[in-house]
Amino acid sequence: MKSKPESTVYQFPKSRIGTIDVCEIGNKKHHVTALLEIDVTLSRERLKEYKSNRREISFNAWLIKVISHTIGTNKSVAGFLKGRRKIIVFDHVNVSFLIEKEINGERIPLPVLIEKANTLDIENIARQLNESKKEKPSQNQIVIQKEATPFERLYYYLPAFFRRAIWRYMLRHPKTVFSKMGNVAITSLGMYGKINGWFIPISIHPICFGIGSIVKKPVVLDDKIEIREVLNMTVLFDHDVIDGANATRFMKALIRNIEDGAYL
Repeated sequence: MKSKPESTVYQFPKSRIGTIDVCEIGNKKHHVTALLEIDVTLSRERLKEYKSNRREISFNAWLIKVISHTIGTNKSVAGFLKGRRKIIVFDHVNVSFLIEKEINGERIPLPVLIEKANTLDIENIARQLNESKKEKPSQNQIVIQKEATPFERLYYYLPAFFRRAIWRYMLRHPKTVFSKMGNVAITSLGMYGKINGWFIPISIHPICFGIGSIVKKPVVLDDKIEIREVLNMTVLFDHDVIDGANATRFMKALIRNIEDGAYL
């Protein structure tokens, strides 16, 4: 008589339901993916000098500042498709940044919404990130530092087709998405360990950044090979709202700002 295989059953976290729905909807968006290598040797040196002046900031806080400010001067890259023939572009940049939190003994990603990030200084962004890391979220929270409404708590108990219909409805109303989830998504897996490669996220946002690891690589500078610190970054663009030329101009500006250590 065969013995039954040993196994353990875990409770499915509620936030994972939202992740599955976002992946289902995000897979249907027309995102174009760019894989970037950015030399951050100079910017990391400037960051160390900046932090030596007793300023409690992190690399991620500075990176959010650079990304949001660069988008603030190229707002069209974070525009939403409205209907079939209109694009809505917001004046500010609301960033949804994923932070890993522990709920009922399990570590899960939850977004913190940094509103008007393009107008904030690095210290303010760093403070919001630190406060979000310290906060103990409830099982029903969808966004850190924001209590879920009764309707949002009901969301987890709805059938899949109804939940995804809600997402499709929201995406047809960009102002709702902007206020709830922002117009820019950033997820940083590089802070959990060094991996020499890229990861490609799935997002419903018009522009999304996947921040990878910083690794040492040989780089050609002035016809000489030097060992430099290089950041692996993935960028998703919604091709429905921006074409390749504008996306390229934005990436050139972003790479220049990151490599120069802008705002430090």
